[in-house]
Amino acid sequence: MGDDKKTIFSGMQPSGFITLGNYLGALKNWTLLQDEYNCLYCIVDLHAITVRQDPAALRKQSRDLLMQYIAAGLDPEKNIIYYQSHVSGHAELGWILNCFTYMGELSRMTQFKEKSQKHAENINAGLFTYPVLMAADILLYQTDLVPVGDDQRQHLEMARDIAIRFNNIYGDVFKVPEAYIGKAGARIMALQDPEKKMSKSDENKNNTILLLDEPNVIMNKIKRSVTDSGNEIVYRDDKPGIKNLMNIYSAVTGKTNDAISEEFANSGYGDFKVAVGEAVVAELEPLQQKFKELSKDKKYIDQIIKDNTAKANYLASKTLSKVQKKVGFPPKVR
Repeated sequence: MGDDKKTIFSGMQPSGFITLGNYLGALKNWTLLQDEYNCLYCIVDLHAITVRQDPAALRKQSRDLLMQYIAAGLDPEKNIIYYQSHVSGHAELGWILNCFTYMGELSRMTQFKEKSQKHAENINAGLFTYPVLMAADILLYQTDLVPVGDDQRQHLEMARDIAIRFNNIYGDVFKVPEAYIGKAGARIMALQDPEKKMSKSDENKNNTILLLDEPNVIMNKIKRSVTDSGNEIVYRDDKPGIKNLMNIYSAVTGKTNDAISEEFANSGYGDFKVAVGEAVVAELEPLQQKFKELSKDKKYIDQIIKDNTAKANYLASKTLSKVQKKVGFPPKVR
């Protein structure tokens, strides 16, 4: 990876398939970063097990996520796309950073409070220390920039605090990461409840379009999406359903809201939904085709996993060795 470029790190949990919201909000823009930055895209399977997982499903979802990244346009030669569990430095640095993080800091994390309520029968220590592992993910690669949504800003702040605290004790060890504020992706909302964000963990499957949904499934979900009173295709806050469909249509066609309103001035909601559905199907068709091809080429994907793991381990070991030396661990005898 080029030394003159800044490093971007991002991770996604392998909990199901990528949604249209993930794709239009982040992933589509990530493909524009790969020439300008050193990018690491981690499949955070260590984070995933804070919630009980079916082992076979987790393995399949992890591999499917990796293939979806590539199918969406992330070049595995230009980006490091890898499994978190294949780079032991994540867990090793996570433990060390646990010893530089305070209970009070962790107890203030809003995501821990939310997840504790959602999984009351399994409030494990991993759920509590999740932000420390996330800090280790980022700091392990001397990351400059982290693309974060609003729900992760608190975690990035903690990563910065830990890095600064460690550096104050041991000198200049970690880069202090900053939020990556790139080109804003489309904010895609749930189809049946346009007041909340589209989420892959949504229990109502009609709220979410997945990247690998069949064309007829996509069309049916959009046809069933909630709209508002009236029949005008206009971009207004008091029409959240139509506003969301316009955001989707704009993101996949490049048309402005004014142009969309003009195009459908004499149409009703039904015609507009069909147009949105067709546009989304057309956008995802090449991606789905590429995913099918990758799924059949086990040898190619295995080689990518092997090569990218080696690259990630090399970078991780440089930081980890430095940290181990600073805290006083004895050197390894070669």
